[in-house]
Amino acid sequence: MPVLVEIVSRPSAQDHTDLDKVYADAPDWLLTPYASVDALLADGIGSGKLIAGRSNDRLLGAALLTRGEDCWRLSHLCVRKLSRKRGVARRILDEARRLATQAGKPLHLAAPRDHLESQALAARSGLPLDNL
Repeated sequence: MPVLVEIVSRPSAQDHTDLDKVYADAPDWLLTPYASVDALLADGIGSGKLIAGRSNDRLLGAALLTRGEDCWRLSHLCVRKLSRKRGVARRILDEARRLATQAGKPLHLAAPRDHLESQALAARSGLPLDNL
């Protein structure tokens, strides 16, 4: 399944539906510091930070890519439950790393302190982990 990764700046009605489905499966801790999925998506789209993986014209996963002075941070990475274990998160992570490298910045993962899944992802991908 080829997954194309893009910055979501002008989501269609279908994109909004897909993103709602992606984050409907997210655990509550993943939304921190946002009060809701709507707040996370509004900030991500409005600030140009929302990066998403698309296959067959549907968004299957998304994350926020924050471009900082010292480094870029990938956070709030989530893949729709039906699409997990198919390489969607890996494609988003790889594209974020490529974009950061192209800009001359290192990529870090950002997650809540002491979260084991995030620590494991950081270790597997060889990326530093920053606390949200």
